[in-house]
Amino acid sequence: MADEKVKSEAMQIIGMFQVLPRLVVFDLDYTLWPFYCECRSKREMPSLYPHAKGILYALKDKGVDMAIASRSPTPDIATTFLDKLNIKSMFVAQEIFSSWTHKTEHFQKINSRTSVPFNSMLFFDDEDRNINTVSKMGVTSILVGNGVNLGALREGLTRFSQNTNAVEKNKQRWKKFSQKPNATSSKEKEDD
Repeated sequence: MADEKVKSEAMQIIGMFQVLPRLVVFDLDYTLWPFYCECRSKREMPSLYPHAKGILYALKDKGVDMAIASRSPTPDIATTFLDKLNIKSMFVAQEIFSSWTHKTEHFQKINSRTSVPFNSMLFFDDEDRNINTVSKMGVTSILVGNGVNLGALREGLTRFSQNTNAVEKNKQRWKKFSQKPNATSSKEKEDD
């Protein structure tokens, strides 16, 4: 019942935005679930943060693709947990491997698998260093303090929309600028 209520609220939030990301990428540990995989056993039954499942289902229903970028040293446990939670099939790409690159390698692989440009992605993670590095790639990145929740979803979609609007305005300005006749060339035409 709680998942349905969250899904309904998430659908309302998503509905407030004209422009949506083509891909929403989630970290796993302390973003979708409240623990580190490497500290758990495959035999355990994992749980998600309270709003996570409803948000995942809302994004899926709205046709927004999702992916995972996790620097877990135990990808086998992470994959088992995704299966146990019945959410593994929701993700078009799952990049779960240990790395020192603060997820740039994860995002390059996600980009090559999905062909979604970085500026069309929204990313949620609980680590500043990952947020900072991935932001530099052009991905709208949101730091979560207590897992993905409705507030983080709203913040992420707001920031994504602002970033998209800024890019569009710059494109329009550039187009206007590049279409203006050069002052010298119009003077030359008059002299001819």
